Amino acid sequence: MMPILGISSRFLPKPISPLSCFRNNGDPNGLHEQRLEGNKNEDMSKSFSDGDEQNVKHGNIWQLFREAQQNILYLNNQRLSAIEELHKSKKEKQSLLDKIKKLEGEKQGGADRLSICSELLLRIDSMVLGSVISPAEASELRSFVLNHKVSVADVFNVVSHKRDSELLGELRHFSDESKRNGFHIIHICTEMTPLVPRGSVASYVTGISRALQRKGHLVEVILPKYACLDLEEVQGLREVNVEAYSYFNGQIHGNKIWTGVVYDIGVTLIEPQHYSSFFSREMIYGYPDDFERFSYFCRASLDYIVKCGKQPDILHLHNWETAIVGPLFWDIFVNKGLGGTRILLTCHGFNSQGIEQPDKLALCGLDPSSLHRPDRLQDNTNTQLVNILKGGVVYSNRVVIMSSFHPKHAIVRNLSHELEPTLNVHWDKLVIAPYGFDKSTWDPSTDYFLPKKFNAENMSGKAVCKVALLQRLGLSEHSSITVVGCNISEGANVDEKKIKDIALNAKQQDVQFICMWTSERPVLNQALDSLQKELKDDNIKFVRANDEALLHLLFAGSDIILCLSFLDPTDEIPLKALRYGAAPIAVGSDAHTNRAIPFDRNFIYHDQEATKYSKLINNTFRNMSLDLAIDEIRNNSSKWKQSIMEAMAHDLSWDGECYEVHLAAYSTIKNM
Repeated sequence: MMPILGISSRFLPKPISPLSCFRNNGDPNGLHEQRLEGNKNEDMSKSFSDGDEQNVKHGNIWQLFREAQQNILYLNNQRLSAIEELHKSKKEKQSLLDKIKKLEGEKQGGADRLSICSELLLRIDSMVLGSVISPAEASELRSFVLNHKVSVADVFNVVSHKRDSELLGELRHFSDESKRNGFHIIHICTEMTPLVPRGSVASYVTGISRALQRKGHLVEVILPKYACLDLEEVQGLREVNVEAYSYFNGQIHGNKIWTGVVYDIGVTLIEPQHYSSFFSREMIYGYPDDFERFSYFCRASLDYIVKCGKQPDILHLHNWETAIVGPLFWDIFVNKGLGGTRILLTCHGFNSQGIEQPDKLALCGLDPSSLHRPDRLQDNTNTQLVNILKGGVVYSNRVVIMSSFHPKHAIVRNLSHELEPTLNVHWDKLVIAPYGFDKSTWDPSTDYFLPKKFNAENMSGKAVCKVALLQRLGLSEHSSITVVGCNISEGANVDEKKIKDIALNAKQQDVQFICMWTSERPVLNQALDSLQKELKDDNIKFVRANDEALLHLLFAGSDIILCLSFLDPTDEIPLKALRYGAAPIAVGSDAHTNRAIPFDRNFIYHDQEATKYSKLINNTFRNMSLDLAIDEIRNNSSKWKQSIMEAMAHDLSWDGECYEVHLAAYSTIKNM
């Protein structure tokens, strides 16, 4: 008998033969009950007649009909029970969705408060530019906003639609003399995610700024108003109706000022009027007049800060493009109300240092003769020129070198590109900080994409995620099998032959290999699609998809995540792998995967000037090939699991070591 209404056949009575029903005239139901009557003494000794046989058949039909009615009643009860369970599940699902919405609302509420505060601070700046209030009063109002973020956000929940006079009256009414505890930091930079996501500077500025604000500090960012800016993420973008003037090439020039909020960070955009072509180009860098472009922006930024009456604790500079702020600050601006401000320079590398003719320094108001000296801006190799990045190092109170992997002495000796003598002189200024990632999005203990969450203390959810990953991709569902994941991001430089070798190696090792990529490059897409067809292996899967949920599940369900490099600051894959309990194994230019390298389990990396991330990688994963990692998982599983759990416990996000290094640097120079 076929199952009825989706109910399994095990719930039904024993199957019976098909029925033939006979209709009698006058019987509206088409069924007629026959009774056996007669003389028992005579009929019991006689054979059944044809009519008697028909009566027996009808009796059997009636019995079967009753059994069918019982089956229908049973199935109906089962259906009602299933409907009840469905309603219960829907209620539980709705309750869960309501909780999620509530949590998101609370989170969004906090974000909205930060956005409102940032917008208020920008409005205060515009009031100073328009001479509505004095710089001194502006400073007091900023302190008030910083100390009363929650109450201020509740009162000033609508800022953009209020007139300056109305807003100022409300601010004065609620203002007091409370002193803030956090730092006020202003980044003067040329990149910021998502407005100008060009490189490591962009993600770093946004990442460290958000981490600082989460800890109670005020962070602002000043950028050029490029024509290519992505303004979709800017909240409350508005042009300040008063021109801000700045000095350049012997004259005073007007600038348009735009303000908005990005990820709760107040952002100011400076748009030159006379030199309008400086930032209306297709590229951000790479022009012969880059020094003129960025020195104009740096001078305009300082003029704007002074005009607004801002008194930040820290001016945070980035690479050679804004390093000229250091000499400008100490030679010209420190006595313009900025006596309590200090300078921090971040170097993201020393490949480009800004080598220029000395007389160009005069464009932004500096004295070339006083700066073109060996202990100041004179280039160490070509003494006829000046080195802008060198000037930033000399004139900064602290220099943060961003390098997750290399220790300080290795950078100075091998990677400083003739700047080594200057860095040695200013050795005590130098600190090393690692790059981070956004743990609010990438955290297995809170990741809503995962079927079961987990952390370093409780790893049981990782096995659930592995099974879910394999189910999703139609692979054999064994939580004990080793899964090797690979995520190829858009723009990554991929060696298709190396990917093929890895897949073949995985096939020989009897592990499951999952390669996920998102690319608009037809050559790469064709190569990986062809590779999937060529290998024809049930344990190898190539997935081309822009699927955020699947990407999170890939990290959570894999035992090993292949990485192109440990050295690329824009590649967050090793950090995410460690966070999700997967071993990052390098297969790029800095990898050792062509052969298995002997792994010294007793080796400990002790460099005290290296980052925690560097020590973690060097002591555990640096010299591991894919073969060796698979061997460790199979033959030394308890120690491997312990290493993975210890790695997961490290906070490798922007809120971790990177924040700690910056906070220590700010604190040190503020007390100078």
